[in-house]
Amino acid sequence: MRHLLLALLPCAANAETLTVMTYDSFVSEWGPGPAIEAAFEAECGCDLRFIAPGDGAALLARLKLEGTRTEADVVLGLDTNLMAEAKATGLFAPHGQTPALDLPVDWTDDTFLPFDWGWFAFVHRTDLAPPTDFEELAASDLRVVIQDPRSSTPGLGLVMWVKAAYGDRAPEIWGGLADNILTVTPGWSEAYGLFTEGEADMVLSYSTSPAYHLLAEGDDTKAAAIFTEGHYLQVEVAAKLANASPLADRFMDFMLTPAFQQAIPETNWMYPAAGPDPFGDLPKPGKTLTLTPDEAASLRAEAIAEWQAALSR
Repeated sequence: MRHLLLALLPCAANAETLTVMTYDSFVSEWGPGPAIEAAFEAECGCDLRFIAPGDGAALLARLKLEGTRTEADVVLGLDTNLMAEAKATGLFAPHGQTPALDLPVDWTDDTFLPFDWGWFAFVHRTDLAPPTDFEELAASDLRVVIQDPRSSTPGLGLVMWVKAAYGDRAPEIWGGLADNILTVTPGWSEAYGLFTEGEADMVLSYSTSPAYHLLAEGDDTKAAAIFTEGHYLQVEVAAKLANASPLADRFMDFMLTPAFQQAIPETNWMYPAAGPDPFGDLPKPGKTLTLTPDEAASLRAEAIAEWQAALSR
């Protein structure tokens, strides 16, 4: 047996490595990363390595800094708000697929493939009466934790949500919300931790977040406030780098298989991009708000500036 193990060691040591850049909560012990790593390595006989520089929006900043020197083969965790800017770097290659997807919007992009999606929402304890729109939230004395739109895709999603819902009135809405915001965190994990520790009444997250508390903890004291003006849609995507290992194509194929997609609902707590609705009993928004990648790119700087101006007063 010892001789057999020694014979196998060179093969294991020389296994081809695929490097995937993603966000930190994806690779946490409770995120989908560990299960996906094990499943893909069992299929490919390779070494899947994750690197996580921060929250979702930090991925693009890291990638633009590294350029063609990046060690990543695949970037997983950008979204439609960042796609146009990411594509403009020229660092990505087409995925070459015609995927069968289950999304609330049509998908035709030839470079970025969705792996999950969800609606942004404010999660609250069920012992308080939630607001029914942003204006009602602004008029309340509720304490809210949000994420920074410059480093976090949920944070960016919030400023785009306000922009999509209110257009030119967005600065007015932010002005009203400013005194409700307890703090702004770099990423989702920090913000959600403050909420679960009782530091805030509400936290920016997703309409699916209460499913975690119910299914994983048996806790039915959390809910998502459903807003009458609609909820902004996030579609999370992955893409391969132009100089990626051939394993990148295999991973992109794997990403839409049941082995990957079935790990998403109860680890990332989002809707899978290819598969049935696992959260059928959860309340859903009556209206979906969305912007195309080009629209989001054109409005991003303005939306962030409006948020900054309101919070710096």
